[in-house]
Amino acid sequence: MQAFLKGANFPTSKPQKEKSTAGPSAEKKTKAIPWVEKYRPKSVDEVAFQDEVVAVLKKSLKGADLPNLLFYGPPGTGKTSTILAAARELYGPELFRQRVLELNASDERGIQVIREKVKNFAQLTVAGTRPDGKMCPPFKIIILDEADSMTAPAQAALRRTMEKESRTTRFCLICNYISRIIEPLTSRCSKFRFKPLANQIQEERLLEICEKEKLKYSNESIAALVQLSQGDLRKAITILQSAARLNAHKEITEQAIVEIAGVVPSTMIDNLLQICFKGTFEKLEVAVRNLVNEGYAATQILSQLHSCVLEKDIPDMQKSTIAEKMAVTGKCLADGADEYLQILSLCSVIMQQASQS
Repeated sequence: MQAFLKGANFPTSKPQKEKSTAGPSAEKKTKAIPWVEKYRPKSVDEVAFQDEVVAVLKKSLKGADLPNLLFYGPPGTGKTSTILAAARELYGPELFRQRVLELNASDERGIQVIREKVKNFAQLTVAGTRPDGKMCPPFKIIILDEADSMTAPAQAALRRTMEKESRTTRFCLICNYISRIIEPLTSRCSKFRFKPLANQIQEERLLEICEKEKLKYSNESIAALVQLSQGDLRKAITILQSAARLNAHKEITEQAIVEIAGVVPSTMIDNLLQICFKGTFEKLEVAVRNLVNEGYAATQILSQLHSCVLEKDIPDMQKSTIAEKMAVTGKCLADGADEYLQILSLCSVIMQQASQS
């Protein structure tokens, strides 16, 4: 019996040792956070290129009062970072988790969430002081990220909640397309448009991150990063971190940035357009098939074709016809249509219009 008990006790002690040895490594892994979060603005002053929003928020922070807010604009321009930085300045690190409710795209967006989760949080009253003795506003903040994905009944329910709980709660709606927000909600909010970040602002932030992370880089790689991100700083930082991991202890090159971003090489796009202007339909079929088989995204091919066609010396009438076809192709791709057929159909229109010019 004693031998049996010893045998039974032996395996239980081994996992305990493994847990104790695995502890420090697990802690180290949690410290490695994405650079997007690591270099997220900690205060409103650190928000780049959104001067009007920053000016209004700083005045509101001084008076400890905020209206309901509606932030809209392209992704990666600092909408969520701005309201989070303002909330941290208002409440401090201790009260931030208690006073701020953030719902993002991973949360359910139906009317039930508005009726239960949002309404219950909004009804709670809070004090006007912080643990450190400083004054803070006696209201909470509810952040609804990607609010344009909310259903119409949920937006209608939110309208009534915003009215009833105005004494205890402020709402911040964040979206990419303001046209998808119902008019009763937009009229109850102060609207701020976030602009795509200027190239110089992006370059300064990227160079600052490179210095802090001690990265080796070339000027061409930073220029390519700024051009590919198209005003989306979050996308630029993510690509930079991927390039840093791929080229550890090596210089980050322009070629590495292009490969990670999934951009179609300019030579392949030029070759495709050359076939459209001077080749045959059989050659066009082969070229489009090769592009798709290489794994390049059809939306990326469409975007680069759009830029190249605009630069071509063809009549405006033909350009407008091609642009109209590109719009239809983009809609079909968004609806899940076959990528090869859509790109081939677009290129055949380009070939047809080029023959008429």
